This record gives sequence, structure tokens and C-alpha cells, in this order.
Amino acid sequence: MSESIERDALYDEASGLVAVGELEEAVKLYRRSVEVDPQFFDGWHALGMALMKSGSIKEAIGAGLMATTINPNDLLAWTALSQMYVKNGQIAEAEDAKGKARILSLGGRVG
Repeated sequence: MSESIERDALYDEASGLVAVGELEEAVKLYRRSVEVDPQFFDGWHALGMALMKSGSIKEAIGAGLMATTINPNDLLAWTALSQMYVKNGQIAEAEDAKGKARILSLGGRVG
């Protein structure tokens, strides 16, 4: 199986698990998708969101940072990262991420 096909299959299966509330299993599959392809933006973003929903905030921030590093001009990635920082009590970091999201929402670029 090619790398991108395996990555996408893991991602799709994980997304289905999220839809039925199986966050722990979804996190495992999202992790595998980014192990197969460490530059897989969608996998890092989804991993961060699943980790945040499951209460693993510090790990979620790490995944969120990977997503914004891979695609620094993605509005949703910065918005999600801001939410993760808020949940972790990191208000200055949350405001910075929110500011980057605001720039992108106005058509600007941050990376």
C-alpha cells in the first residue's frame, strides 16, 4: 500500500471513530497517520482536535503546533490552537494564535 493511501485510510477510519465518540481509538489511528507521513497537515490537525476533546491538552497543543508549522496560513489550525491554549490557561499564547487567525480571516498571511 502506498504511503498516501495508508495515511488516508488511517485518517478516514479515525474520523469515523470520532463521529461515534470513540476518541481513544481515533487518537491512535491519527497518530499512526502522522507516523506514516509526518508532513500530513490534516492528520496533525485532527489529532490535536481529538486530543483536546479527550482532555489531553498538552499533547493537543503539540499536535496543533505541528499543524500550524506545516501549514502556517490555515485559519482553522490557528483557531484550534488558540482554543487549546485557552483550555491550558496559556492566555498570552491563545491571544497570539487568535491574532494570527484574525489576520488570515482578513485575507492576510502569517507564514
